[in-house]
Amino acid sequence: MVRSEFTFPSADGRTSIHAVEWLPDGPVRAVLQISHGVAEYILRYEPFAAYLTERGFAVVGHDHLGHGASVAEGAPRLYFGPRGSWDWVVEDLYTRRCLAGKRFPGVPYFLLGHSMGSFLARAYLIRYPGTVDGAVIMGTGHMTSAFVAAGRLFVGREIRRVGETRPSDAVTKLSFGTYNRAFAPNRTAFDWVSADRANVDAYIADPLCGGNPSMGLFREMLSGIAFMTRPENLRKMNANTPIFFVSGSMDPVGEFGRGVRRACRSFQKAGMREVSIKLYPGLRHEILNEACRKAVYADVCRWLERHIPAAAAV
Repeated sequence: MVRSEFTFPSADGRTSIHAVEWLPDGPVRAVLQISHGVAEYILRYEPFAAYLTERGFAVVGHDHLGHGASVAEGAPRLYFGPRGSWDWVVEDLYTRRCLAGKRFPGVPYFLLGHSMGSFLARAYLIRYPGTVDGAVIMGTGHMTSAFVAAGRLFVGREIRRVGETRPSDAVTKLSFGTYNRAFAPNRTAFDWVSADRANVDAYIADPLCGGNPSMGLFREMLSGIAFMTRPENLRKMNANTPIFFVSGSMDPVGEFGRGVRRACRSFQKAGMREVSIKLYPGLRHEILNEACRKAVYADVCRWLERHIPAAAAV
């Protein structure tokens, strides 16, 4: 495997986005683009990329705006930007897809989104239909419209109180704190992330992981969730794009499977022709980092491989 890193300009017109590419030693059979979650960064996916490159995949991705090494000088961490900046982050995904498309013309192309990255991937499928040959939606959820509306009102009040570039203890407690309470008594504040203690400890020790997202990021994420769950927007996706929902059965982001199933049904109702789902018993949020991660790697790889011939034939 060969890893290379570079930057490209963000849609915000200010930030240099840190991008990564992992290449197999031989010919490239297909490309997988990864959209990472909140409060983490793309290099955390290198073990998964190593597994896929051994099987002929090129793996590409980048640090989202305000994450990892994609933070402009003087800019706050875990902040996208002003109202509407969710669209910048989705546009950055498309820019990364176009760059990889030029690098690997005519090669089957897939998208994987985890957690917040799954919400971005779902928005991408609506805004740029037909530009990927399949998508893996990992660690996702599907909030009701009433829940999203209530969340947006609360975040709006907190923005007026603390500002949009700063976090709010109240919002953090209601979001991540609620996730963690499901695993009480808690050893750490991040028990919800993984059933594997070593993974939780590594997450806590990593200076580029964790931290409380800004109120502006919460505002944008809730706006993005509202956008990508509306039935009229879901119908804009390319109905022929195969979708694979994967999650831990004990992932609170997906309401322990309930939210994942709702998301799956919403895609089916929107007319998507091939939608499948797999929930892993006992696993929590970061299924690519759980103790049994090689089984998850293999399942995702098999799904991608099954869709390479169909994608190559288009």
